[in-house]
Amino acid sequence: MTSWSDHAIWWHVYPLGFTGAPLTAPPEGAPVSHRLRRLENWLDYVVNLGCSGLQLGPIFASETHGYDTVDHFRVDPRLGDDDDFDHLVAQARRRGLRVLLDGVFNHVGRGFPVFARALAEGPDSPAARWFRPGDGAGGFAVFEGHDHLVALNHAEPAVLDYVVRVMGHWLDRGASGWRLDAAYAVPRAFWREAVTRVRREHPDAWFVGEVIHGDYTAYVTEGGLDSVTQYELWKAIWSSLNDGNFFELAWALDRHNRLLEMFAPMTFVGNHDVTRLASRLTDPRHLGHALAVLLTVGGVPSLYYGDEQAFLGIKEERAGGDDAIRPAFPDDPGDLPPDGMPVYRLHQRLVGLRRRHPWLVRARTKAEHVANRALALRSQGPEGDVVTLLNIGDDAYRFPVDVSGLTVADGCAGAGGADGDPALVPAHGWRILLHKP
Repeated sequence: MTSWSDHAIWWHVYPLGFTGAPLTAPPEGAPVSHRLRRLENWLDYVVNLGCSGLQLGPIFASETHGYDTVDHFRVDPRLGDDDDFDHLVAQARRRGLRVLLDGVFNHVGRGFPVFARALAEGPDSPAARWFRPGDGAGGFAVFEGHDHLVALNHAEPAVLDYVVRVMGHWLDRGASGWRLDAAYAVPRAFWREAVTRVRREHPDAWFVGEVIHGDYTAYVTEGGLDSVTQYELWKAIWSSLNDGNFFELAWALDRHNRLLEMFAPMTFVGNHDVTRLASRLTDPRHLGHALAVLLTVGGVPSLYYGDEQAFLGIKEERAGGDDAIRPAFPDDPGDLPPDGMPVYRLHQRLVGLRRRHPWLVRARTKAEHVANRALALRSQGPEGDVVTLLNIGDDAYRFPVDVSGLTVADGCAGAGGADGDPALVPAHGWRILLHKP
């Protein structure tokens, strides 16, 4: 993993939704809309939140939602053009923010020009070799049953050459890395060859694969990626809080430690594909608990836009079912409703703690005490210890753990319990204790 990524905390934005872009691409020849520049007004907000990077969802020309790409070398005209991209990168860099792009290289939209040639020239043509044969989209394979997403053939050298050119092109223009969409659906050997070639010109680029299930570590050891998305931990955080079953979270953190022996996963409690945390949790008092875990365990954290304002949104399995979790933001942070600011301030505090202790990116976390509704976690590294105490019970809970030499760094109820004991956590409370050797 590159050295700068050890300090990365991403603010993840879905640009088409954030900027209120139309749901479908404009007709050919329509004027370009320069919506991407709206993000400039939010860069100081990102810095004040404590993040060090801007993680962008798809920005390339597509037919609808951005994951049906038709031209990876062109900014979606609903968002702008090359000048808008260059301006955003320059303004981000001026504030110390890196930019991570979303690369959709497992499939393309049906309007992708090479696919049009494949349909016109037939299955034996050079263009047809770009795509895997199958039962959809004119005799070609599609991605997970979506007929408008045509699966690329990753055994075809021209596809590899194309992906390498795309990644290098945007890294040349100032991006710092790539989130690789549906990385789990692409052969790991393809990723290894692609990133190896790209790194010849861009040795500091960071590559994180979207891996929902499967062998996470293999995408690093065999696929050559730097990181993958940690869906196991995401699920364990919210479901252990909802179910009153911290044994699940303790088990997931044990697996997480094993991943950290090889790489730092991208950790999150929300993204563009899942129901928002504030809607997912059955008890809103437990939002702070989820954030406390996210920001005190190992990994590279990513915060999804709007979660820091406790936005609500439920993902539905239907056409348009993602719209509620990909909303438009106002033109300026001052136009946000004020009721989200307490959660924003909470994020600021916890992100600030993480920034002050960057060694947490590779910390190992041990569950020192586990009960159904109470959990004590100790995250350790060569530069310190952090103890996170979580109580989701209806009564105060005194944790039977050694807190000598630790001081309260943050929590939902001040510096200590009713008797000043930092190990006594109030009902539905949490506390972070810090020790520096």
